[in-house]
Amino acid sequence: MPALLIRPSRADDVEHVTAIYAHHVLHGTGTFELDAPEAGEIARRRDDVLAKGLPWLVAESAGRVVGYAYANLFRPRRAYRFCVEDSIYLHPDAAGRGVGRALLAELVARCTAAGARQMLAVIGDSANAASIGVHRACGFAHCGRFEAAGWKFDRWIDVVLMQRALGEGASTPPLERA
Repeated sequence: MPALLIRPSRADDVEHVTAIYAHHVLHGTGTFELDAPEAGEIARRRDDVLAKGLPWLVAESAGRVVGYAYANLFRPRRAYRFCVEDSIYLHPDAAGRGVGRALLAELVARCTAAGARQMLAVIGDSANAASIGVHRACGFAHCGRFEAAGWKFDRWIDVVLMQRALGEGASTPPLERA
């Protein structure tokens, strides 16, 4: 794979992101969505993440978007404001080439700089060895599993929970954040 550039997403990346995500919705168990959202919905989601001061990144290779990652607040209640959940999706051709690890490492760095203290991975499918492995390689630890939490492709699918402290983690009080 040619050189990889990890950068903040732009509005003109939305069509590529939409296509990558649609593939995962229609063929994968990493997301529990059953219907692929249109570009307008992906743009709305991206704008929501960016409005919170959180990163939405893309991986570009040879001028082509080959993956994306973002972090959003884990839950909407104010007490969760220092805890983010990551999402990473790759074009099928980019799988197994280090793109996911590069995206996750940059996402961790940017969320740490933004003041987040914990990052959670809510991984669809306990058989999703690639995602579990990328998170483990980036310092995440297994912290739980919801068995048979989703029904997709005519089968029950587990959810794996992984977590990583960011910055000082829980060792000190956070700097206040809106």
